[in-house]
Amino acid sequence: MAAQEQLRLRRPRTFCDRKDVLNELNDAELIKRYRLDREGILFVTNLVRETLARPTARNKALSPEMKVIITLRFLATGKMQLCNSDDLGPSQQTVSRVITETLDALSSRPILAQFIKFPITPQETQRNKMEFVQIAGFPGVVGVIDGTHIKITAPKEFEAEYVNRKRYHSINTQIVFDAKYKIIDIVANWPGSVHDARILNESGLNRFVFGRGMLPDGCHLLGDSGYPSKKWLLTPYLRPRPGPQSNYNRCHKKTRSVVERGIGQLKRRFHVLHGEIRVSPPAKVCMVIEVCAMLHNICKDRNIGIPAGEDYNNGEEDDDQQPLEPPPQPAAARPREGLLYRDQFVNLHFNNDE
Repeated sequence: MAAQEQLRLRRPRTFCDRKDVLNELNDAELIKRYRLDREGILFVTNLVRETLARPTARNKALSPEMKVIITLRFLATGKMQLCNSDDLGPSQQTVSRVITETLDALSSRPILAQFIKFPITPQETQRNKMEFVQIAGFPGVVGVIDGTHIKITAPKEFEAEYVNRKRYHSINTQIVFDAKYKIIDIVANWPGSVHDARILNESGLNRFVFGRGMLPDGCHLLGDSGYPSKKWLLTPYLRPRPGPQSNYNRCHKKTRSVVERGIGQLKRRFHVLHGEIRVSPPAKVCMVIEVCAMLHNICKDRNIGIPAGEDYNNGEEDDDQQPLEPPPQPAAARPREGLLYRDQFVNLHFNNDE
């Protein structure tokens, strides 16, 4: 009898009116809130529409557009509570579920591969070389590489492995930019304690792209002194001599600064990457990082800039990116071949009086 009385008295579910942001806000307002204009939001939605669509409208299910908008708002701000305080309608619980669902859809390998692509063909590598050489006259560069730490909350499992040298929990993310500040490769699945050199060694760049000779000779990445010198990875001299080595270091620094500014742009565009990402487990954080990288490239393709007034403290980022010495290696494993190649490269291309 009591159960029947409870059913009779149960209040009907109520639904908040949902704001139609795509039709109520102009493109400038949409970019400020969601980092994409109307056409950009619809473009991203169409990538995952079939995955996010519900078969019926029962219980006023969220549309794929609304799911993408909620996720974009989270990535732009890093705060889930802003997603349901924006008159979008859903409860906090629904927001959390929708973000997970949308990130999972957007981070699928086929979708990511459409927008984050390393240059492989002769035409692509030549274009990258020409764009980089215009920066400081450094020849043969197809990309610039660095690692950046993305803060996370302490995970429940293997917690100590995620503590980096700055003593906070993080995902150490390897990222490569082209000269136009587009991301051409990203590895976002290593705990913060892992050294940049190991991440590179285990990456597809080392094992497949360069390791198996997929690129023509004369294609290089530029990295800081935390990486080992290789025939395809040029690092600065720690104690350059006057002349060619100093010329090389000067051009190297100016060219490699693209990756530092690129990481700054990425974190300025998506504030979720700047603060502590309060989602778990770490695998979900990795999805956040990869999706932000993909969306950054979509913004670049569509000429969508970073909203004015989005301040970002590059000091902290620069501090996180200070180069580390590579971990000690046995004498036989030290990259003598890479160092000798660097000397030959320097004498060939930087042996001038500039």
